[in-house]
Amino acid sequence: MRKRTTAALLSALLMGLGQLYNRQTIKGLLFLLFGAAGLYGAAYKYPAFIKGLVTLGERPSGMVKVGKLTKMVAGDHSIYMMIDGLIATFGLAMFIGLYAINIRDAYSNGLLRESGQRPPGIAGSLAGLGRRHFAYLVLAVPFVTITFLTILPLVFSILLAFTNYADPILPPANLVDWVGFDNFRKMLELKVWSSTFGGVVTWTLIWAVVATFTTYVGGIVVAVVIHQPRIRFKKLWRTILIVPFAIPNMISLLVMRNLFNNQFGPVNGYLRALGLDGLPWLTDPFWAKVTVILVNMWLGIPITMILVLGVLTTIPGDLYEAAEVDGAGALQKFRLITMPMVLFSTAPVLIMQFAGNINNFNVIFLLTNGDPVNPDYQYAGHTDLLVTWLYKLALNQSQYSFASVIGIVIFLLVASFSIWSYRQTRAYREEDMIA
Repeated sequence: MRKRTTAALLSALLMGLGQLYNRQTIKGLLFLLFGAAGLYGAAYKYPAFIKGLVTLGERPSGMVKVGKLTKMVAGDHSIYMMIDGLIATFGLAMFIGLYAINIRDAYSNGLLRESGQRPPGIAGSLAGLGRRHFAYLVLAVPFVTITFLTILPLVFSILLAFTNYADPILPPANLVDWVGFDNFRKMLELKVWSSTFGGVVTWTLIWAVVATFTTYVGGIVVAVVIHQPRIRFKKLWRTILIVPFAIPNMISLLVMRNLFNNQFGPVNGYLRALGLDGLPWLTDPFWAKVTVILVNMWLGIPITMILVLGVLTTIPGDLYEAAEVDGAGALQKFRLITMPMVLFSTAPVLIMQFAGNINNFNVIFLLTNGDPVNPDYQYAGHTDLLVTWLYKLALNQSQYSFASVIGIVIFLLVASFSIWSYRQTRAYREEDMIA
């Protein structure tokens, strides 16, 4: 049997044996150590964790009578068991990947022996690994970190949508059960949930479109006006208009909340001083929505203005001169030269702004807290977005399973729109042609 086949079979039998067969003692012992630890965990620990992930517990906490005394006995905690099961599953996946690397390494070094070469020692292996796979080594730590700090919590939140983890079924006093798509069915079929879901989704999409359009168009208009050759003190105007972006959003929103207060806000005070009635900026459903859009323009226009000013400086002046020679006016130059160049450079950013507005938690929560209250909605107000409704369901009402359903809906909305719209942009098509 050839050395490469023998080494690969030995490593498949037990991690590290192939390396020992190839006379790579230190590497073989290291693989053997990792393999023994992984096999021990897979044999003795992993089954219990997987059982907990499948059953979510079998014994709830409760009072148990022991002799003449009654004491509290801790039972299974369904959520902890789910987390442990997910961590064990991710860990097993990484162990299987390491096992495959071990077999491949044994095979490649056995091939070296067949060609009459001596397999490198541990130092040579590390040096060769750094030369051939440096990028993977650099990405290894971020990959593991993202796996356990981003992907695992994401999977956990998705799994919650398929359980009945909601008040009053809260561990450890109660065990959580898998309910399949029952939460999705309730969200669509039960009137108390479906009316709220439909209303909040509709307002979220309207808000995202209007907020993105107003800030984008407003930023372009401001940038083009400032960029005009006849405008003096350009640095002063740029500095003044960038102030809303420089101030932390939380401070700006809290100040705006007081400015638009119906009772003592300065805005209504000025209107009354002019003989006009004050407006219910934050208490009327229509005006509350107008208010959040206006405040979002105040915060978002400077961001677009900065981006567009950067693009305008890269447009060659010869294009405008040639357009003037051909008799083009200001509007024609803007429509045929400026706007296409701006759209080409900022289309991905525009998509990101739309996705960000779907999840624009700060503006809604700090300005209106989702109010005014809608008596027909379940735990939501007139200005609540999906993300703020999710927050209220999870943090205020302990409706974790329904909050997870909303999280999945947000992910599907943002991901599907972002991928589709980005693939339609000219920047993506040109990049695809180059690749």
